[in-house]
Amino acid sequence: MSDTIEQSDPVALLEGQVWALAAVVATLRETGTGSLEEALAADPARTAVLEAAGIVRRDGEKVIAAPVLQLGPASSNMASARLSSMRQAVAAAGGEAVTGWDGQSDNVLLDQGRASAGTGHALATRLVPSLPGLAGRLATAGSRILDIGTGTGALALALAQDLPHVHVTGIDSLERAIRLAGQELDKAGPESADRVEVRHQDAVDLRERDLYDLIWLPAPFLSDDALNACLPHVTAALTDGGWLVAGTNPAPPEPLLAAVADWTAARNGGSALTSNQMKQALSDLGFQDLRQIPTAPGGPVLVAGRRPEHAASVS
Repeated sequence: MSDTIEQSDPVALLEGQVWALAAVVATLRETGTGSLEEALAADPARTAVLEAAGIVRRDGEKVIAAPVLQLGPASSNMASARLSSMRQAVAAAGGEAVTGWDGQSDNVLLDQGRASAGTGHALATRLVPSLPGLAGRLATAGSRILDIGTGTGALALALAQDLPHVHVTGIDSLERAIRLAGQELDKAGPESADRVEVRHQDAVDLRERDLYDLIWLPAPFLSDDALNACLPHVTAALTDGGWLVAGTNPAPPEPLLAAVADWTAARNGGSALTSNQMKQALSDLGFQDLRQIPTAPGGPVLVAGRRPEHAASVS
């Protein structure tokens, strides 16, 4: 009887999956500063957990890893993102009534920022060249990028590092995040940081017109109400032919992940808007050349659209 209960205990299985995720995060962190082979060899017991979870498998003496572990330099960024999620899960388990990012610790905000640096580098080096006309715009002195929900400024700084002619403005509704961003920019040195400014501002209050050649909008970090309210103003802030790139979460493939997405969105005051829904919202606003771009396995799906010439502005 006890064996039957133990084998069918869903809570024990979930606990095991938590530890398997911890093994993934630890391995990704070590891969970011070394090689995957070294990380797997460093802790055989941890690697055995990855093997039991199906993250790695053996082919004779060779260990073959799933794509989630083969991210190269992006491994550290993925580890930070997963670690941020785990910290939030522990807070929820401890009964902490966190509502919105202002209830998160500085460590969670900094982890999330480190993860977003990888997104910034990917935007600059891979996405920008693929969007018609954008690379040329951003190679011009005085070109501008807006980073909405800049957090600790890591994504804005990454863009400035990779795009030497742009000025990046980061806005965030959380004053504490802007304070942390200022500290992070001070550490970065003047070469790139001098072209980054951060300010305490809600995207809903954005009223600039025809100014930015590229706007980054991380949809999961804004509430549905805030997204609906800010999108017309974000559109008006773009230059004619400028591009909006929105980060969205992939559509959850199963009910558990869908429920978790809704719960975390509710706790953080964010949105569970899918890429299809974001694409439709931009289409309704008149955006052209709409495209959906997957990133790393399990990572966000980017939705990009170009503001048409002479797009209607809001009042």
